[in-house]
Amino acid sequence: MADIVVDGQLDIEAVQSHFPALKQKQVFLDNAGGSQILGAAIDSIRIYLEDTNVQLGASYNVGQKATQKYNQGLQAAADFINADLSEIVIGPSTTQLLANLAQSFALSFPADAEIVVSSIDHEANIASWVRLAKIRNLKLKWWTPSSEPEDLKLTAENLRPLLSKKTKLVTCTHTSNILGAIHDIAAITSEVHTVPGAMLCVDGVAFAPHREVDVRALGVDFYSFSWYKVYGPHIAVLYASTSAQQSVSSLGHYFHNPAKTLSTKLELAAASYELVAAIPTLLAYFGPDASSRRKTWAAIAAHEEKLQAILLDYLNKREDVAFQYQGKEFEGGGGAS
Repeated sequence: MADIVVDGQLDIEAVQSHFPALKQKQVFLDNAGGSQILGAAIDSIRIYLEDTNVQLGASYNVGQKATQKYNQGLQAAADFINADLSEIVIGPSTTQLLANLAQSFALSFPADAEIVVSSIDHEANIASWVRLAKIRNLKLKWWTPSSEPEDLKLTAENLRPLLSKKTKLVTCTHTSNILGAIHDIAAITSEVHTVPGAMLCVDGVAFAPHREVDVRALGVDFYSFSWYKVYGPHIAVLYASTSAQQSVSSLGHYFHNPAKTLSTKLELAAASYELVAAIPTLLAYFGPDASSRRKTWAAIAAHEEKLQAILLDYLNKREDVAFQYQGKEFEGGGGAS
């Protein structure tokens, strides 16, 4: 499907043709709350419900087709972030998946454990950890960036004073939905891992629509985002590295224990069949293979920077507008504040 990049640039008419909602006489300016869905994803959902709306795992022909489509969706979700199939779980939202993750930690953290939570995160990656700290009487430390307008970012340097040998978990956002800043997650991960046993949980909801996510390159322990921000249906994905899963207790049915994958630990029965089966259409939109998808992401980044430059140029000329943060250079991510 990857017909949206021509000579390294985003073909806007081609992009628009993939989104039926854009044929309406409506300008959508609420994209921060969620993207429009691909026409191919809509078709996939409809066809699944028309042709294969049965229980998974059955031996008859339609049951086998349904199972195959569902499994292909899971594999596409893993491929999208460069993870293994055993390292992901699909759920209704990032908020719900992180709440499940926090619940799975409830009995595994020692009584004197410390949790470091970013103060510029979305509530999805704050509330569950605050609740866990309260229930278990754990020490909660707030990670707040510099107060200087030109440096309102979470960094390995301003995290370091908060870490101790008792730190068990650090949480932060990849891109702040408050400030638009993109954080150096690889560097933050390295800093967190200087503490033996400490893990990093990243909310990628505001990053995933704008840039390629590679959990291997980032080195993170946990990473989550919502597909409805990335042109898909209203479901989300959570990644947990194989090593980090040793700290994740199963919330699943007793007959799935001992659980060997993240899905069997945290899925709490299968995710929506028809929505999971639509995920391969998202990969197809970006390109048929990893190389072509990188080119698509690069074209998206370049186009966003052009749009951002127009916005900033206009606003910077206005005396009644002051920027709190816009980054030292164009970081992308589509944000400024």
